[in-house]
Amino acid sequence: MVNRHRGETALMVAGESLPMRLTLGALAELEEAFAVESLPELGERFISGRLSARDIIRIIAAGLRGAGQAIHDDDVAGLSFDGGLGGVIASAIALLEATFGDGEPARPPQPPEA
Repeated sequence: MVNRHRGETALMVAGESLPMRLTLGALAELEEAFAVESLPELGERFISGRLSARDIIRIIAAGLRGAGQAIHDDDVAGLSFDGGLGGVIASAIALLEATFGDGEPARPPQPPEA
């Protein structure tokens, strides 16, 4: 069972709920993977909405490891996610919102007003 107060979310794989959490170590791992220097830069990268399949794999894998799973990125790439591609993307977004969000759903960036 996930604890939302700790920033945990769940990933559904073959009918099983796997907890995910982006610990400080997991965030440091993602900073390195995405070649950014700070947490605000990492958050900005995620808010951009331009995530590749490899990015989603890294986020999910880091979240699973942050919650205690011993799993490699390549293992995550081969999982059968409940809900298919949409399910795993929704899980990654939920994890990012639990970590970086303020409790409100993420909104896409708006163009500046003229």
